[in-house]
Amino acid sequence: MSDTVTAPFHVGLTPERVVDAAVELTRESHLMSWSIRDLAGRLGIAPSVIYHHVGGKDLLCRRVVERALVRIELPDPALPWQEWYRTLLYSIQPLATEFPGVAKWMLMHGPTIPPVLPVIEAGMEILRRAGFGERTHLAYALLLNNAMLTISMGDDRRQHEGDGPRDHATMMVEFAQLPTASDDVRAMGSEFLRPFAEGGDTAAQMRTAYYRFTVDTTIAGLAATLDLTGDPTT
Repeated sequence: MSDTVTAPFHVGLTPERVVDAAVELTRESHLMSWSIRDLAGRLGIAPSVIYHHVGGKDLLCRRVVERALVRIELPDPALPWQEWYRTLLYSIQPLATEFPGVAKWMLMHGPTIPPVLPVIEAGMEILRRAGFGERTHLAYALLLNNAMLTISMGDDRRQHEGDGPRDHATMMVEFAQLPTASDDVRAMGSEFLRPFAEGGDTAAQMRTAYYRFTVDTTIAGLAATLDLTGDPTT
């Protein structure tokens, strides 16, 4: 019998079911935080079964990332380049946030999986058409890296949200103990940092606002470089 990805290997268990469990562990925690032992415990099997029939953590991480990114939908190619990237990157944020650690994996390993190739090809074409020329690769890397880095920072912070109330209280005390701090500095603590420290829905809303600000500012900065060189911006 041929050894296929769906062939049963342990009392009805299949490689796809192992990946399913890895996806759920990632949703509940972080791609980088669970171990093969954790996954084996979830499935009720020995870790050696996973290593022998599916592979190690590196391979499983790749499969989880593939599961997440295959759901990306490309925007209408007729859109102006700024709107195309805004639409793409806005839609990626909730998707990547659903699977904490996927953004960090992308930063560490780059676009090395098949589901990402159509996004890269379409994104490059949009930027070339916009007039970036030899800087197309730099522009693409800046757009995607800024987005993934911002999501990754949010993912890492979410791992410690259980400490949110304590962090918030400590931060407010520390700000109060800075008698020379300006009103702007104090406002940053109460209006920007406080929501992150509180966690939950408040932090999620601020993460989204900050992420979209990052995307919008990156796009605006790239558009400005086209203006300076006399290239088109649509």
